Amino acid sequence: MKATHQLYNRGQSLWLDNITRDLLDSGRLKAYIDELSVTGLTSNPTIFDQDIRNSTAYDTSIREKLLIGKTGEAIFFHLALKDITRAADLFRPIYDRTNGVDGWVSLEVSPLLAHDTASTVKEAEDLFVHAARPNLLIKIPGTREGVPAIEEAIFAGVPVNVTLLFSREQYLAAAEAYLRGIERRIEAGLNPNITSVASVFVSRWDVAVADKVPDSLRNQLGIAIAKRIYPAYLSLLSSERWQRAYNFGARPQRLLWASTGTKDPTASDILYIKALAAPFTVNTMPDKTLKAFADHGEIGANLPADGSGAEDMLLQFARNGIDLDTLAAQLQDNGAKSFVKSWNDLMDVIWSKCTELKKAS
Repeated sequence: MKATHQLYNRGQSLWLDNITRDLLDSGRLKAYIDELSVTGLTSNPTIFDQDIRNSTAYDTSIREKLLIGKTGEAIFFHLALKDITRAADLFRPIYDRTNGVDGWVSLEVSPLLAHDTASTVKEAEDLFVHAARPNLLIKIPGTREGVPAIEEAIFAGVPVNVTLLFSREQYLAAAEAYLRGIERRIEAGLNPNITSVASVFVSRWDVAVADKVPDSLRNQLGIAIAKRIYPAYLSLLSSERWQRAYNFGARPQRLLWASTGTKDPTASDILYIKALAAPFTVNTMPDKTLKAFADHGEIGANLPADGSGAEDMLLQFARNGIDLDTLAAQLQDNGAKSFVKSWNDLMDVIWSKCTELKKAS
């Protein structure tokens, strides 16, 4: 039995952090589902940027939209929704079989709307409606400005993948926003069964401190942060407030480990997969990491429910001058800026493609 299937049997969902048209056309995504126990998928603008930039697979669709006067974001969302809905249909049997626990795909709203709650919620609703797939999560960053949009989107009935979470405090703020949206639906007499995942980025912690700590602490900060967050997650799900919501038909927001590809070439290529095994969580990983784990993966002990060892490890980082609260804020801020840059790069690529296709026509 492949390690990927063993991990899935432990109760952790394996999602792919990638989508390309070739992945769909070649049948590789279907093979990942059938052979490697992949049960969901996440996407981001950088992934689409590289695929549109480096292939001609999208040229026909871009040309069609140009002929009817579409540009920029309108073209991108047309392309993205075409791929995302195809992926959603592949995962639909899993969604149905698991009663909506698994089988999800994710698509991001424009990061340029980050400071505009109303526009973020409207775009989230529009994307969800246009996709017309029940197993689509809309990605909204868990920044200070994004938190109100999370609550409003959930209240509006839009499933949400909360991204850019780095610390326990950021996770709890996002979870609180989700729960408020659910409680408002209950109070309004609406169905509270609206799905969400909270995506905690792991490896970026280790990249940020790689040159600031001794070798004995390399590649250990991200896992220690995850170990700190996991007990908070379990505690929240067992709270009286959440149990009341469950009684009205709500489902818990699952914790998702993101950024789990190993960045340090001297470290194990399955470092974060082995270390973050935990039931009722998700681990989303790039193709390379997924295939490495299927090939030579081994599953360690589950994350400790009490977070044992995390605080001692984090104290060692503090003693080496790492201010965890400040770094968490910086990582989230840098991540938000990176999302904007990726989005602008993507718009530039689409503009370039449009220019080339106009000249060729």
